Amino acid sequence: MPQGDGNLAILSLNLAFLSYFIAINTTYFILLVISYFSVLRYQRRTENEQWRRIIQSPLTLPVSIIAPAYNEELTIEDSVRSLLMLEYPLYEVIVVNDGSKDKTLEKLRTAFNLYQIPADIEERVPCKKILGVYRSPDNPNLVVVDKINGGKADALNAGINVSRYPLICAIDADSLLEGVSLLRVTKPFLEKPEKMVAVGGIVRVANGCTIEGGRVVRAGLSRAWLPLIQTVEYLRAFLFGRSGWSALNSLLIISGAFSFFRKDVVVAVGGYRQGSLGEDMELVVRIHRYLREQKKEYEILFLPDPICWTEVPESLKTLGRQRNRWQRGLIETLSIHRKMMLNPKYGTVGMFAFPYFVFFEMLSPLVELAGYIVAPISYALGMVDLAFFGLFLTAAILVGVVLSTMSVVLEEISFRRYPGISDIAKLVAASLLENFGYRQLTLLWRLKGTWDYLNGKTAWGKMERKGFARN
Repeated sequence: MPQGDGNLAILSLNLAFLSYFIAINTTYFILLVISYFSVLRYQRRTENEQWRRIIQSPLTLPVSIIAPAYNEELTIEDSVRSLLMLEYPLYEVIVVNDGSKDKTLEKLRTAFNLYQIPADIEERVPCKKILGVYRSPDNPNLVVVDKINGGKADALNAGINVSRYPLICAIDADSLLEGVSLLRVTKPFLEKPEKMVAVGGIVRVANGCTIEGGRVVRAGLSRAWLPLIQTVEYLRAFLFGRSGWSALNSLLIISGAFSFFRKDVVVAVGGYRQGSLGEDMELVVRIHRYLREQKKEYEILFLPDPICWTEVPESLKTLGRQRNRWQRGLIETLSIHRKMMLNPKYGTVGMFAFPYFVFFEMLSPLVELAGYIVAPISYALGMVDLAFFGLFLTAAILVGVVLSTMSVVLEEISFRRYPGISDIAKLVAASLLENFGYRQLTLLWRLKGTWDYLNGKTAWGKMERKGFARN
């Protein structure tokens, strides 16, 4: 290629990167502004809420909480005890042991004095064979299902088949719900029973918190840098990402760690997709697609206050596996439902949310990698001087820090879970430090996830736990 053509190609790439940078960060700031006003409106609307009155209301809908468990012996007892202490008039807790190879089932048997019952189960959605159903004499609203291993989506489907109530709540077995979380997250179903089909709450990092008897009694921050940076990530993802898309009724993902659905809608779309790597996002996107095609009015909502506490990875190896799977799950879901891309038939979901996730989530690792390659080439060819390159890099870092810091500020002025000045200082410092090393590691993990997806890798990868008692 002649030198002139090569320089033109590099220049074109630089302009493309600059356009991408402007587009993605403009979108981020628009979402941030929308989220800011959305969170403040929610806070004003609920600050004087009479939750006791809601508990006593005959209109409160009963809920089936489904907690898939695979090799969760370290956290399963605390998690189940937390669920059994929720403030709600009528609900059941269904723990699905998905063929665990550790002592998950034995822990449950001992802790809750389980006994097996005969069960005639109607298969409303497909799932692997159920080996046994157990109840507890001391906790009549606890049901434990033992089944052949089929993955998280399959375990959730088994829970749906066993469930009795019209609302289902999917929660990870290594997570803890706050006492009034059920009340907060079911309220939209009472207010709009015909339109509301799914609601998600916020997931917060439990590492560093004081946990007693399955309850978070004091919110805190981990002393380890890896969970601390993840705390910032979670605040950013939920408080400005999902709040913004929720306000536009274009929310494509409700975290599998804490999600609520109308059971009839989930059954109508066929339940969770078996073998899916991102079962939570795939189900939400499929519900959007189904209801848009049926021309039905509906809402899928994110609420910033119902809290689910979860243990995040404290080792790079485990975190890398998690982010690899998240990337593969994202690509899988967007590929399955690619028909929705820029399709006006699907409204704001197809025209805005779907392209955002394709260009700014799925493809961002590839764009960032290309930027790391093209930048030094541009400098070597004299097309970009060092001052401009340094300015651009500084701007990129500052934008990330501002977005993260604003998420921390939004948390501080609204919910104040981390009221100490030192906690706020740590979170702001973490929002800066994540740009130096952590972000680059995340890029590598997501690139590997993309490569693994293209090569057909479907394994989840082992998730190592410490257990809540050690946080």
